[in-house]
Amino acid sequence: MEQADHSYINSSFEQINSAEFTYKMSDKEIEDFVKLRMSNDHLFTGRKNSSKWAWRSILKHMGLHFKMNHRQASKKWDNMKKKYKELKYPPPGVKIVSQWNYFYLMDDAMEGRLQDMAPVLEGLPDSTNNSDFLQVSVPKRRKVFKEGVASPAGLITSEPEMEVSLDGDEDAEDAEVLEDYNEMEHVEEKIELVKNSEPQMAKRENTLIQRQGAMMDREVAALDRERSLLERERVMMEREKVTVEKERAVREREVMEREKAVLEREKGVMEREKGVMEREKGVMERERAVMEREKGVMERERAVMEREKLMMEKDRDTLCRERQGQDKEEHKMGEISCT
Repeated sequence: MEQADHSYINSSFEQINSAEFTYKMSDKEIEDFVKLRMSNDHLFTGRKNSSKWAWRSILKHMGLHFKMNHRQASKKWDNMKKKYKELKYPPPGVKIVSQWNYFYLMDDAMEGRLQDMAPVLEGLPDSTNNSDFLQVSVPKRRKVFKEGVASPAGLITSEPEMEVSLDGDEDAEDAEVLEDYNEMEHVEEKIELVKNSEPQMAKRENTLIQRQGAMMDREVAALDRERSLLERERVMMEREKVTVEKERAVREREVMEREKAVLEREKGVMEREKGVMEREKGVMERERAVMEREKGVMERERAVMEREKLMMEKDRDTLCRERQGQDKEEHKMGEISCT
């Protein structure tokens, strides 16, 4: 196949990029880098220089604007997306085993699960001072097409060569460099389409269809697995629900049995206390009856004592009278003897 021109183009651009030193980000910086890119997708509007200033906003927020330029950040993002797609959608029949540390991070990013995981930034105006950022090293003017390359009708201009001006200040010509390189890639793709024959196109289309079919099969298989997993989870939840209901019924029954036993014990205690109180009441009744009888005996004894007291007083009065009578008789007898 005639690929000399394309080899020349690719090797030239690789030489351009190889001249730049690329800062190696840490795992934490890569995680922040991906989250900021997904949370600030609104900055990448597709307008001229929008990607440049969007990447500069992200790098400045991360404090890397003097360690990486916007072109390196864009290349880093493209490489990570490419590697993710290669691992996520391998060709049919190819089993890829990879220990790429950022696969799940990129999977969350591509599935839209990192949209709100980082601060939302404001775009930098085009009037921002370019000296606040790491500059892109730009080599000299270089030819990108050899003379004599046949141009398809309506696809390439009649000029035999295209040149990309890479001299002078990078910030003044960076947008033009990127536009020219994008145009170069676009023309290269059209040349490839013209050079390739119809069987090759059909073969590529069949391969593409097979890949899409394999992707759909994998998606269907993934959906089936998810459905099976959901069904198993539902069955497990039902079992757990039944188990929980049984355990709750057992616990409630045990609680009720314990409460019933406690009530029975309390009832027995109350019955015993009631019997004790009844016995004490009977004892008190008997003691009161005894006291009443003793009170009656004491009343009778007091009445007897009162009568005896009265009788003694009467006897004393009688003795007093008798003594007085004796005294009078003795007095009279003495008077008589004196006479």
